[in-house]
Amino acid sequence: MSHLPVHTDDSTLWSALRRHTQARIGLGRAGSALPTRHRLELQAAHAAARDAVHTPFDPEAVAAGLAGMPTIRVRSAAPDRLTYLQRPDLGRRLDATDRAHLPVGEWDAVFVIADGLSSRAVHEHAAAVLRETVARLASWSIAPVVLAEQARVALGDDIAAAMGAAMVVVLVGERPGMSAADSLGAYLTYGPHPGTTTDADRNCLSNIRPPLGLTYGTAAGKLAGLMGRARELGVTGVGLKDEIDGGGVRESLL
Repeated sequence: MSHLPVHTDDSTLWSALRRHTQARIGLGRAGSALPTRHRLELQAAHAAARDAVHTPFDPEAVAAGLAGMPTIRVRSAAPDRLTYLQRPDLGRRLDATDRAHLPVGEWDAVFVIADGLSSRAVHEHAAAVLRETVARLASWSIAPVVLAEQARVALGDDIAAAMGAAMVVVLVGERPGMSAADSLGAYLTYGPHPGTTTDADRNCLSNIRPPLGLTYGTAAGKLAGLMGRARELGVTGVGLKDEIDGGGVRESLL
């Protein structure tokens, strides 16, 4: 007895596939264009991405979510948002006046919360990720949290070097896309110093944005595990290939 192939309606097939991805697939067409609903969704996603980039950073709101942790506010050398976007190099350099007011100590780590390219991501996720990570570092000497405006990842190196911290974790708003405008990244660097600009010297956790990305607990477990191994080995980046899950050693995180 022969078995004839079962043909599935295209719309049913695409609907099933769309349940497993945020990618815009099988949107169909209306004449030579997208259907109106999907076109409006694309326009809304583009507007959300633009808003994420240009929404002003609110350090007071972030500080309020840190449950009494001491915080310090700093700025990069970029005087405004337009300059920040046009001059990435200035976003990596600490304002000279702010550097002079940073406390100096023998800290194991400093956490920097930086607006990056999505203040929305920072406002929504950074405080929760930081609290859950610090809760896993009970024996560590943690510097006051630095809230950095007009900041890129490498600004954390300048901050940590000025404060005397052995490593830095930068929680930063990632570049928004058409499917995610609120994605938070965490960048870990051991032995940070100005000029550490290569990704080979850092470890990164990206897409922290529950429920569609990493949850706070999972991100905190991975980050605390990486920090512990970085302290043991004295290195991050390509030299740190440990396999960390939410609390132990499991999957490659390079």
